[in-house]
Amino acid sequence: MLYSLDVSKSVFAVILMAAALILTFAALLIFRKKLPKDGGRDFAFNGKLSAGKARGAGVIFITTFILASLLFVKITAEYLIFYGLIFASMMSGYLDDRAENPWGEYKKGIIDLLICGVTAFAFVHFNPDLLNINFYFFTLKIHWIAFVIIAAVFLWMMINATNCSDGIDGFCGSLSINSLIFIALIGFSHMVEWEYTKTIIIMIFAIIAYLWFNCEPSTMMMGDAGSRAIGIFLGISILKTGNILFAIPVCFVLLVDGLIGIFKVSCMRFLKLNILQKVRTPLHDHFRKNLGWSNTQTIVRLHIIQVIISYITLKFFG
Repeated sequence: MLYSLDVSKSVFAVILMAAALILTFAALLIFRKKLPKDGGRDFAFNGKLSAGKARGAGVIFITTFILASLLFVKITAEYLIFYGLIFASMMSGYLDDRAENPWGEYKKGIIDLLICGVTAFAFVHFNPDLLNINFYFFTLKIHWIAFVIIAAVFLWMMINATNCSDGIDGFCGSLSINSLIFIALIGFSHMVEWEYTKTIIIMIFAIIAYLWFNCEPSTMMMGDAGSRAIGIFLGISILKTGNILFAIPVCFVLLVDGLIGIFKVSCMRFLKLNILQKVRTPLHDHFRKNLGWSNTQTIVRLHIIQVIISYITLKFFG
């Protein structure tokens, strides 16, 4: 657990927090004018309110995260590959953010899947002892080829869930921090290496710096550049705990909020089944539009649900 860290690690963690926060905040202030402007979204609830805001801020705080990690975290071949893949995910989102005509669903989906496939293969190569699915009573060892497939699909789901959840000021960023904190706490008890834990700390405080500008009413949006990179980082962090199933409770709200829309559209498009007709997706739009919740009510209530689920998980498995 966090309180079991020795003094030197605790002091270094504080230095990481301050460095990541200050560097990211400064970078956002300096480069914000270089970002494209959002044109508003036609189909999202209150989507037009985002028109004119700086979009694609993820390219700034994710780049800062990578640079800070290179500065403060031990450089290994595994981490360099992960940084490169996170950067690739960020850039694919940023190029879409800047495009005059947004990329199609299939183009983005294929790019995401390719990045996830390489990430899964790299994880298996560097972490042969973590190819397990741990249930409460037993551990299931997975063949590495099957694990690559499972991990690639999982990472793809994390990217798209995080991307779909980015629809309310402060929601995606704060909810990602919520999940990352509990992933780190679970990681401490499951002996995730300290070097990787440092990258989680850096990411948390890079996002916190961004949230200064993204809290309602926001002046800056992360765009696909941020949400896709955060999604794949969340996925890698879950894999590092040694149990992919931790994603279900620890990222529960992100997964349900983001993936229910993909599930609904997939059923309509491929199975010709028009289910969940009365449910607006992403789910946070259903709460705001159909149930009349304010943005604050939506964010706080969903955070409460996530904290409760994560805390129970930590008590059982931490």
